[in-house]
Amino acid sequence: MQGWVTQLRKGLVELSVLHVLRRGESYGYEIVQALRDVDALAVSESTVYPVLARLRDEGLVRVREGASPEGPPRRYFSLTPQGRLRLAELSAHWDLVVAAMKRLRETKDA
Repeated sequence: MQGWVTQLRKGLVELSVLHVLRRGESYGYEIVQALRDVDALAVSESTVYPVLARLRDEGLVRVREGASPEGPPRRYFSLTPQGRLRLAELSAHWDLVVAAMKRLRETKDA
């Protein structure tokens, strides 16, 4: 069971990161904290940062460096227009999956 839950969480990280960024620009650790507040996701920095790098490489998020009140500069992430489109596509597909699973769960045995 744990392996299945882990794979489901991994599959939802990209969608979850995009949802956090739809609220506005965030730095990496802020994104990790927002996702940690969702118990069912149980993400870590080692999960989120590679996803952010991939999203940047795909042109879905832009990155800028900004001063930090403490320590080294922070990397701030925000959605590009392509990132907003990907979020809309993934969200629409997720809604279809949830509706389909709901129908399956509600189907009575013959």
